[in-house]
Amino acid sequence: MTPATTPPGTPASTPAGPPVQPSAPTAAPTTAITNIAALVTNDPSLGDGSPIGLIQDAAVVIGGDRVVWVGESSKAPATDNAVDAGGRAVVPGFVDSHSHLVFAGDRTQEFNARMSGRPYSAGGIRTTVAATRAATDEALSANVARYLAEGLRQGTTTQETKSGYGLTVTDEARSLRVAARHTDEVTYLGAHIVAPELADDPAAYVDLVTGDMLDACAPYARWIDVFCEKGAFDGDQARAILTAGRAKGLQPRVHANQLSYGPGVRLAVEMDAASADHCTHLTDEDVDALANSRTVATLLPGAEFSTRAEWPDARRLLDAGATVALSTDCNPGSSFTSSMAFCIALAVRDMGMTPDEAIWSATAGGAAALRRTDVGRLTRGATADLVVLDAPSHVHLAYRPGVPLTWAVWRAGERLH
Repeated sequence: MTPATTPPGTPASTPAGPPVQPSAPTAAPTTAITNIAALVTNDPSLGDGSPIGLIQDAAVVIGGDRVVWVGESSKAPATDNAVDAGGRAVVPGFVDSHSHLVFAGDRTQEFNARMSGRPYSAGGIRTTVAATRAATDEALSANVARYLAEGLRQGTTTQETKSGYGLTVTDEARSLRVAARHTDEVTYLGAHIVAPELADDPAAYVDLVTGDMLDACAPYARWIDVFCEKGAFDGDQARAILTAGRAKGLQPRVHANQLSYGPGVRLAVEMDAASADHCTHLTDEDVDALANSRTVATLLPGAEFSTRAEWPDARRLLDAGATVALSTDCNPGSSFTSSMAFCIALAVRDMGMTPDEAIWSATAGGAAALRRTDVGRLTRGATADLVVLDAPSHVHLAYRPGVPLTWAVWRAGERLH
């Protein structure tokens, strides 16, 4: 079991990462957000001593782009400016560590058929590949900006996104160029599926993904990902792809065990991947491997909601001591949502998580899945990314599903909404 002082899902043998270092003195004006009913810090040394470090009747002080003080309102230092939260709750900005935002078109007809119990065979991912290849750079960039803004309005202040709907050297590289204009957390997913042109020669496509395509894409990405699944890439192919990416300076992530049992999770652990994403079909060995590694199990309940598939068992992972993140998997085919709050509600209702565990996983857990310690928490020195909820507690994210609860958002110290 995870010790009480350890964030939910962090194995006792695996540190959650070094503490955020205090920021250097800054001459920037300071702003205090006061009259906070409940502040989630994700620092168990603060507040009630729980993994989410909950402080009642709290205040946060921002200086420049950093948090410079947190604590009880009555002890807040003098500041240049003040904002009254009006008895609302404050949580760290959501960290959405898995999405596919570089695409064109949608798959409404596919979703409608699936929800209506009708057969549909228009091509799935290949439908989006065709539309994305046909789109201009400007159209793709506008789409990415639209969905990032949509998420930001709902409190997502850190967003990862992937390529994977181009599947040619030119289209994958331009997808990553587009993504890199909008976020620093960019993932090369040339190994989403085998490109239609090489469907009969997957080995040749793996050579392309690890050769010319990787050379063209690596300058724009931080991460490399692979869909390790029946019908996509097997364990040996996935290992070759991740190894080649790592040689180019890209860090591994894995789409693992979404549709069936397979080697994806254990490969992710073997490769010290930052995350194994989906984790729906797990053996006891898979769970043990995650619990004894620093690879985060990123759960994506929007995909199960949109496909009526089996829910991942978050409770099993948490009880074993695995680190768990929540993310949207925003994409046009299987999870067309940008709402982290919706995913929190699903995780609490259908995946066995408590509200405290879910908010931790959607913030600090997502940061762990991106190997970041500067976001996902509200402690001195952390980036000043935070959400003021129009509710007195973070529990309302699950308690009032579907209700727009974002009252204000700060990102890097700037009030945006």
